[in-house]
Amino acid sequence: MDQQRLGEISRRKFLQAGAAAAVGLAGLPTWLRAEDKKDGAFGGFTLGVQSYCFRNFKTEPALKRTQDLGLHYIEFFQQHAPSNASPDQIKALLNLCKSYEITPVCYGVQDFSKNHDANKKIFEYAKALGIKTISANPSKDSFDSLDKLCDEYQISIGIHPHGPMGGKLHQWYSAEVIMEAVKDHNELIGTCLDTGHLIHAAIPPFNKKLDPAEQIRIMGPRNFGIHLKDHNNQKETDVVFGKDGGVLDVPAVLKALKDVKFKGHISIEYEAHPDDPVPDMKACIEVFKESVKTLT
Repeated sequence: MDQQRLGEISRRKFLQAGAAAAVGLAGLPTWLRAEDKKDGAFGGFTLGVQSYCFRNFKTEPALKRTQDLGLHYIEFFQQHAPSNASPDQIKALLNLCKSYEITPVCYGVQDFSKNHDANKKIFEYAKALGIKTISANPSKDSFDSLDKLCDEYQISIGIHPHGPMGGKLHQWYSAEVIMEAVKDHNELIGTCLDTGHLIHAAIPPFNKKLDPAEQIRIMGPRNFGIHLKDHNNQKETDVVFGKDGGVLDVPAVLKALKDVKFKGHISIEYEAHPDDPVPDMKACIEVFKESVKTLT
């Protein structure tokens, strides 16, 4: 990450980070905050954002918008947290997160191949960020490498399904496909299901009607993350959960997560209106809060 790409971290905060790096790394929580373990507004779930929602913003404005949403967790993607960052730049990023009271919980969506050395570098970066899951798009010949790395680092791989892409279904479009591929591999290889992409797979000519709640149950303990998203297939756009032609049943999704004793993270991902996604993301959070009330 060169200085130009680091421009979003102000010089003032970067220098402060250098002086306080040791304190910042020691004090930054690696998972759920104590106050969020209670069954409050988010029902004990780790609710945050996929930073791709803020892809039209640099890192600090993305963190500020996450804070403004009242959320304290983030899943970074490459633009906001380049994996080739130096140790000092990683420390600066973590201190910037701490200044906004935001904890990185996941990184991705990250490609993996059979190149073990390249894969290991991503795991090293994930370890430096203090995260427990990498959302992933692995090639089918990567699993032998990932088996070893998951065991060594105790970091899980959440395979991320995509729906139709380039006129065909993505190789990892459903829980059934993913489970078949991972069932004989390390138990830390599972899914980071994307409810919007699961819904999107229903469009013609694919007509794959995938129920997100049932997909969660198929993966069981191999659910390591969720991208919570709704999609209007007629208009080909993301929408507020259950609104404007959306079909996502958030209460059913949360019930399924409870049933499988989910301990991972939930990242709200909203790809519409990239210049100003916050209003609709706030509406999504309100739907989430109302859905939590349905849980028993």
